[in-house]
Amino acid sequence: MVDARIYDNDQVPAWCPGCGNFSILRCMKQALAELDISPDRLLMVSGIGQAAKAPHYFRCNLFNGLHGRDISVAVGAKIANHNLIVIAESGDGNTYGEGGNHFIHNIRRNVNIKVFVHNNQIYGLTKGQASPTSDLGMKTRVQVDGVLSPPFNPVAVAIALNASFVARSFSGDPEHLVAMMKSAITHKGFALLDILQPCVTFNRVNTFQWYKERVYRLDDNYDPTDRISAFKKALEWGDRIPIGIIYLNNRPTYEEQLPQLKDGPLFKVPITGIDYSDILKEFK
Repeated sequence: MVDARIYDNDQVPAWCPGCGNFSILRCMKQALAELDISPDRLLMVSGIGQAAKAPHYFRCNLFNGLHGRDISVAVGAKIANHNLIVIAESGDGNTYGEGGNHFIHNIRRNVNIKVFVHNNQIYGLTKGQASPTSDLGMKTRVQVDGVLSPPFNPVAVAIALNASFVARSFSGDPEHLVAMMKSAITHKGFALLDILQPCVTFNRVNTFQWYKERVYRLDDNYDPTDRISAFKKALEWGDRIPIGIIYLNNRPTYEEQLPQLKDGPLFKVPITGIDYSDILKEFK
């Protein structure tokens, strides 16, 4: 097993003290170490936001994309080199808001990427606006009369689209979070891990204590392959919030169905019989 410190770099996290991002960062490094994944085998792609800064504090291959476009970059990288382990990592605003279309349609494709979402139910980087997952009635500096739109339910949407892996965890339960990360990474297919976490500065409703009083682990008798039961669990929110692997559906990945990949990764396929000299002239 590799030492988790192999992923450390010299960058100092620019997060508020007490932010759930610290726990998520530590857990990600521990999960990767326990899976014996070296930095050269890993690509982390992020968008924009406080959560999207996490890969900056990793020693690995990194692509920092545009707001809401991390999944599209992750998909392109995975198809070009499907030997890479590709994790798209950002917050609830980036992934479920600006990146909503990429989220939905790559669940349909079942590209073998892992999507880790830091879900603090608020826009932290831009100082506290409501995010797609903010609860109805929540008051912010922008929504001074309370949020008027019902929250986006990423777990329910993923199950409705027949995602192959859907899980939820909590930054305040690191043991559980590491286990969920390992399960998502080793799963073959699109894996969503929605991670509940507090924003200590801008979300004074969904605090660490608020989550701690509500989240509960799914027990061993729960069957994640039962889609109807999974959908019911996805709709459970409020006094009790389930965490664990909520839905599993083993189906072919997008890459397995692409004939262009049958001979190996695209980046290893020689480009022959194509005259691109005229195209290159346009860039001179």
